[in-house]
Amino acid sequence: MSKFHVRRVAVLGAGVMGAQIAAHLVNVRVPVVLFDLPKEGGDKSAIARQAIANLKKLKPSPLVVADEAELIQPANYEEHLGLLAECDLVIEAIAERMDWKHQLYARIAPHLGQHTILATNTSGLSIRQLAEPLPDGLRARFCGIHFFNPPRYMPLVELIATPATRPEVLDQLEAFVTTTLGKNVVRAKDTPNFIANRIGIAGMLSTMVEAERYGLTFDIVDDLTGKRLGRASSGTFRTADVVGLDTLAHVIRTMQTQLSPELDPFYDTFATPKVLQALLDKGHLGQKTKAGFYKKVGRDVLRFDLASGEYVPAGAKADEVYGRMLKKPAPERLRLLRNAEGPQGRFLWAILRNSFHYAALHLQSIAETARDVDQAMRWGFGMSQGPFELWQEAGWLDVARMVQDDIDAGRALCRVPLPAWVFEGPVAERGGVHQPEGSWNPSTGRFEPPRTLPVHARQLYRERVLGEAGPDWRTDGTTVYEDDAIRLWTLPRAGLDDVLIASLKTKMHAISPAVVEGLDRAVNEAEARFGGLVVWSGDEPFSVGADLQATLPAFAAMGVQAIESVEAEMQRVMLRLRYAQVPTVAAVRGMALGGGCELAVHCARRVAHMESYMGLVEVGVGLIPGAGGLTYIARRAAENARLSTGTDLLPFLTDGFKAAAMATVGTSALESRKLGYLLDSDIVVPHRDELLYVALRTAQAMREAGYRPPLPRLFPVAGRSGKATILGQLVNMRDGGFITAYDFEIAQRIAHVVTGGDVDPGTLVNEQYLMKLEREAFCALIVQPKTQQRIMALLNDGKPLRN
Repeated sequence: MSKFHVRRVAVLGAGVMGAQIAAHLVNVRVPVVLFDLPKEGGDKSAIARQAIANLKKLKPSPLVVADEAELIQPANYEEHLGLLAECDLVIEAIAERMDWKHQLYARIAPHLGQHTILATNTSGLSIRQLAEPLPDGLRARFCGIHFFNPPRYMPLVELIATPATRPEVLDQLEAFVTTTLGKNVVRAKDTPNFIANRIGIAGMLSTMVEAERYGLTFDIVDDLTGKRLGRASSGTFRTADVVGLDTLAHVIRTMQTQLSPELDPFYDTFATPKVLQALLDKGHLGQKTKAGFYKKVGRDVLRFDLASGEYVPAGAKADEVYGRMLKKPAPERLRLLRNAEGPQGRFLWAILRNSFHYAALHLQSIAETARDVDQAMRWGFGMSQGPFELWQEAGWLDVARMVQDDIDAGRALCRVPLPAWVFEGPVAERGGVHQPEGSWNPSTGRFEPPRTLPVHARQLYRERVLGEAGPDWRTDGTTVYEDDAIRLWTLPRAGLDDVLIASLKTKMHAISPAVVEGLDRAVNEAEARFGGLVVWSGDEPFSVGADLQATLPAFAAMGVQAIESVEAEMQRVMLRLRYAQVPTVAAVRGMALGGGCELAVHCARRVAHMESYMGLVEVGVGLIPGAGGLTYIARRAAENARLSTGTDLLPFLTDGFKAAAMATVGTSALESRKLGYLLDSDIVVPHRDELLYVALRTAQAMREAGYRPPLPRLFPVAGRSGKATILGQLVNMRDGGFITAYDFEIAQRIAHVVTGGDVDPGTLVNEQYLMKLEREAFCALIVQPKTQQRIMALLNDGKPLRN
C-alpha cells in the first residue's frame, strides 16, 4: 500500500479562517501556500500577504512562534496557479457561497496534481453539491474538512465524504490530520452544518430563547453555562463574541435556508434572535470589532441591553444555590434542576432538556453513532461531556421520561416525541447509548466500536466516552511500585513493555518529597530491570513544580535546615535523572513550571506536546529555581559558548537569566525551545494522545543506539564581572517600573548563581558547586516576610502577589 506524503499544502482563501489554517500548518512544519484574489497594482499577492501579517495581531495567537508567519508563502490566482501541482493537499476556505466555490474549482482543477486531495473547509454547505461540477477523477479525491475556530487550539476536525469519495482518501487524510496536525477526527454525514455546529448552534439558539423566556441577562447566562455546566469557560454569549457574530449569523442562515420544518422540527427556533440582529445592524461583530454582546471600556466590562440599545455594566453572577446544584452527582443534579422553582434553575433544566431532545431526534440523520455526537461536542465546543454522556450518567430512562413529559406538556421547544429506540430495545434495556462494546447506531440497530485505522495504534490511551470499554492508564499494565505520590509501571503490550513509566499522582502533579523519593526509586528500577524510563501522566499538567504546601510543615517545625535538606535531595535526584545509565525521557504535556521544568530539563531527552508551556516561575512566589534550574541555565550557556567562535560567555547567558528573572513561560513547545527549555534534539508531538507512544519509542531508540549518559565535566562561568553587567540591566528594569524592588532582590540572587558567584570570569565549576549556590539563595529567601507573603497568597488565593 502506497504511503500518503503531504509535502506541501495550498490554502485557498486568506480570510480569518484560511489564514489561521495556514498558520497551523506552519506550526507543525508543513510548507504552505496561501492564495487569494489578485490585487490591482504592483503586488498582486498583497491580499494574502496582508492576511499573513495580520496573524501576528490575533489573540489567542494562531502561531506557536509569532515571527514564523513569514514561512507562509503568499500567492494569487493569476500568477501562481502552477504551484498547485506541487501540493498534495489543497484546502479551500473561501466565503460560503456555492457559486463562488464552483467558479474557483473550475479555475484550479486543471492545475492540480493527479493524486492531489481537494478538500473544502465549508462549515455547512452540501459536500455532494459542491462536488457536482468536478471532473470524475477529482470528485473521487474531494471531501469536506471542517476545522473549528481557532484551528490551533480546537481539537476537532470533521471529515465529510461524498458518494464518490474513495474510502482511502478519507483514511489518508484522517492519518495526516491526526498525527501531523494533532487533531481529533469525527466523520460526519453530509447534512447542513454537519455534527458539532448542528448540535452546538441549535443549542446556542435554544439558550437564547430560554434566556429571553426566563428574563436572564447575558452575564448570568454565561456564568451558568460556562465551567459550572462543564462547558467552555466563556459560556454562551462570550463564546459567540469570540467566534464572531457575523460567523454565527452565517451558520444560522445555513440552517434557515437548508433546513425546513419537515427536516427539522426545531426549525421555528432558528430565527435570527432580535438581539443578534440588532448587534449586526450596528456593525458590532464581537471580539473582532471590540463590541458584541459584551464591550470592554478600560477595565470595565459592559453588556449590550436590547431595550435601550446601549451598553450597561456587566458582571452579575448566578445564584449560588444553582452552583451547588451543579456540583451534585448527575442523577440528583438533573432532578433538582427539573424541580427548581427559580428562573435560573428552570432555565438550566430547559437547555439541558432541549439538548437531549435535539440530539436524540437528529442522531440518525447527522452521525453514524452517538459517540460521534458526544466527541464532536467535546472537541468542537469544549464540553466536558457530550449530551448523550450526561443523559446516560444521570439515568437513561429517568431522564427520558422527564424529557418526554415536558414534550407532552408543551414545555419543550417542539412537540415531536423522542425516537422509539430511546424507550424500547437495546438502548433502554442496557441503560444508555454507550456500552463496553461500542456506541449506538440507530441506522443499524447495533452498538458499534470506534473506527480503527493504523494511525490510532499510536494512541495507547485513546480518548473514550462514558460507558465505553478501554484501558485506563491509571490502572493498566503491570505496577512495579505505587504509593499516594507516584506509580511506576509498564505497558501490557509486547514491544513496549521494556521501558518503565513513572506517573505522578499528586494534585497538579506537584513535586513533593514523596515524588522525589519515587523518582529516585524509578531510576533504580529502570537501571536494574528496564531499558529506559519515561516520566508521563495521562492528564495535564506535566507538573506545576515543587509542592510548597507539603514542605511548609517541615519548615515550621525545623526551620530553614529542613528546606535545605529537601532542596539538596531534589537536586540529587535531578542529577540522577541526568546521569542515569538508561535513557530518561520527559513526556511533557501542558504546564511544566518551576520544579516541573527542572525535572524535564534534567532528563536525557524531552518529548513535548505542541501545547506545552515551560518556564522557571519561582520568582512569583519570592524564590529562585532551587532544583537545578539555574545550574542548567549556566551549564547550557557554557556549552553553547564552547560551540561558538567567540570567547564571551555573557551573550549566551543573558536570555536564560532573563527568562528565570522575569518568570517567562513559553507559550508553546516551540516557544519553550527558543527559551532553551527544549533542545533542537527534543521532539515536538502535535497530538497529545500520541505522546506516550513517541516517548517510549524514543527511549527504545536511544537504548538501541547504545545510549551512554553525558560525562560530568567542569564548565566556565561569567563570574563577578558578568554579574555586574547583569545587575546594571536590572537597575534599569527596576527604575523603569518593570520589576518591583523585591523582584530586583530576587533577580540579584539569580544573577549570583548563574554567574558562579564571587569568582573570576572563566572560572571552571561543576554542577554541584552551582547547586550549592542555589540552595543558599533559596534558603535565604524563604525566611523573608515578603517571600512568605507571596507563598501564602498563591496557596490561599491561587494568584501571584507582586509585593
